[in-house]
Amino acid sequence: MPPPLTLYLAAPRGFCAGVDRAIKMVEMALRKWGAPVYVRHEIVHNKYVVDDLRAKGAVFVEELDACPDDRPVIFSAHGVPKAVPAEATRRNMIYVDATCPLVSKVHIEAERHHTNGLQMVMIGHAGHPETIGTMGQLPAGEVLLVETVEDVAALAPRDPARLAFVTQTTLSVDDTADIVTALQARFPAIVGPHKEDICYATTNRQAAVKALAPKADALLVVGAPNSSNSKRLVEVGARAGCRYAQLIQRAADIDWRALEGIRSLGITAGASAPENLVEEVIDAVRTRYDVTIETVETAVENVEFKVPRILREAVA
Repeated sequence: MPPPLTLYLAAPRGFCAGVDRAIKMVEMALRKWGAPVYVRHEIVHNKYVVDDLRAKGAVFVEELDACPDDRPVIFSAHGVPKAVPAEATRRNMIYVDATCPLVSKVHIEAERHHTNGLQMVMIGHAGHPETIGTMGQLPAGEVLLVETVEDVAALAPRDPARLAFVTQTTLSVDDTADIVTALQARFPAIVGPHKEDICYATTNRQAAVKALAPKADALLVVGAPNSSNSKRLVEVGARAGCRYAQLIQRAADIDWRALEGIRSLGITAGASAPENLVEEVIDAVRTRYDVTIETVETAVENVEFKVPRILREAVA
């Protein structure tokens, strides 16, 4: 007889509206123009999703230089520097921008502050495509990057009285709050966003993990190692009281030895992880335990983002 296990499923989890829209855009582009359709950077950070789209005819590249002029190219959900669409236009390429609308909102904020003569501070992770894309909306030197509270002390702005800040949309809510507090303490005049830059999906998934973590002996987060929001869920779970939290891409990655003796297990998924991978993990757990499932729901999401008209017309 397998040992009993209470499985706590976080809700919401998995795909957000921006990810769902971006994937649909690649699929619709393939129907409109046929294969190959080029995609600059992984459309979303999930190997399963990328491999599935690759099998359908999408070609993933890191830079526009790798794309021919005569095939369509799609920009990933993370956003791109302004120089990228400008170069695509110069080359007369067909391009479709799949940047998440909530990332685009941050881009618009940064431009507005720049127009008003403010230097920007961006709270984000160096090298992440979203950070690169947001910083690339403004001229070099106009955006200062901070990753930690310690970085705030080292900032050397042009004019401490004329600053504004934006954030990457997939950060830890708690970590970001600490950095914002440090910025406001050092630069009292700094201007913040009208509304939180961290997106609703990141916030909601972290809240669900916070509610679930104290109940669970262990937590599995389904997501990719290069997915910022997925990695933050692991950190949030550990801080919220779960003694063991592991990021896995698929069921095959589960470290069963680390789960020996547990009586409860939490499962969630990052915003770019499809639900069928969660189901795969649940099925794997059922082969070893007598499972009782409970859902821990902290929010209901009904957000939907429209795809561009050029693609809607393609499949009408």
